[in-house]
Amino acid sequence: MPRVVSLVPSITETLVALGAPPVGCTRFCEQPGIPTVGGTKNPDIAAVERLLPHVVLVNDEENRREDVEALDRMGIHMVSVSPRTVEDVGDAVLAIAAAAEVDPPDGFDRPSWKGWLEEHRCAPRGVPTFVAVWARPWITMNAQTYGSSLLDLLGVELLYPSASDRYPEVRLDEVREQGPGLVILPTEPYPFKDHHAERVREAFPDATVTVMDGQDLFWWGLRTPHAVRRLTAALAGLA
Repeated sequence: MPRVVSLVPSITETLVALGAPPVGCTRFCEQPGIPTVGGTKNPDIAAVERLLPHVVLVNDEENRREDVEALDRMGIHMVSVSPRTVEDVGDAVLAIAAAAEVDPPDGFDRPSWKGWLEEHRCAPRGVPTFVAVWARPWITMNAQTYGSSLLDLLGVELLYPSASDRYPEVRLDEVREQGPGLVILPTEPYPFKDHHAERVREAFPDATVTVMDGQDLFWWGLRTPHAVRRLTAALAGLA
């Protein structure tokens, strides 16, 4: 089995689930027992090299170009796995399995994955929804992100789908003028908690404000089918 280093939490989690844990990962991967090599945005390049990896798995959104280029100059083989939509997850899981030289899991080939998604696609909820990806400043997301694609599958209609930036900065007074009926505060990347929700309810007294599992919303891979079921249940509880 090749020595794999993962610089992406979603990839690390999927490798572990495939029975092929990496020899190194980032501190954000939350995998006790696996050596860490810094963060996703500032990996310790020398520490990665010392692990003598056969392949390093990266992502064009999580990892910086300069770090990838530094690893490339060392002659380290890299594979980028960068799904933009929930439809891309099938191919992403297959790519991770191939890089680790393990058998791919059932259900992630294109026809099977497409069929599974259609079985779990929800009707539009008809509720304008604001998703806060960050606070101080407030940042949301447009339609060109994995998280928005997953929410679209679940019937959630986002504000700002056509914003020019994938993660645009917004002001709460602007958002309030659009009359969202639902405000989602994910637990990551910004660590929103219940006390944040209480404050946001003051700004949006006519909306339902809920804290949602950020890993289920933004991490992808073997987690995705389970995340879809959990998030579907969470949204149903808000009806």
